[in-house]
Amino acid sequence: MTYEELVANVKAAYEDVDAGAIKEHVAFQFNVIGEAAGAFYVEIAEGKVNVEPYEYYDRDILVTASADTILQLAEGKLDPVKAYFTGKLKAQGDLGKAGFLKELSEKPKKKAGRGKKTEK
Repeated sequence: MTYEELVANVKAAYEDVDAGAIKEHVAFQFNVIGEAAGAFYVEIAEGKVNVEPYEYYDRDILVTASADTILQLAEGKLDPVKAYFTGKLKAQGDLGKAGFLKELSEKPKKKAGRGKKTEK
């Protein structure tokens, strides 16, 4: 997987997520290690999730992980708390806001027909 494919896949995973219940502004920068190395950010603002292939210097949280781990997080297949405690990802910054990453992975989609809902 290339960096561009990873960013596109993460963007697609969050495209229809309803983040309206998250009232805070939160910015995660992801530093990808190994395959697809690079940096991109996921921002929650005004009920929307924005994914862009840039560094976010005023971020709340810096997450470092492999492309596979990041994609599993975005698709709701991996619990971010478990990933942190098992060493699959490293996080620095406002870890209180890190819970929003878990919320995003559990949010239902806004539109039907795009992606799969994961039942837990």
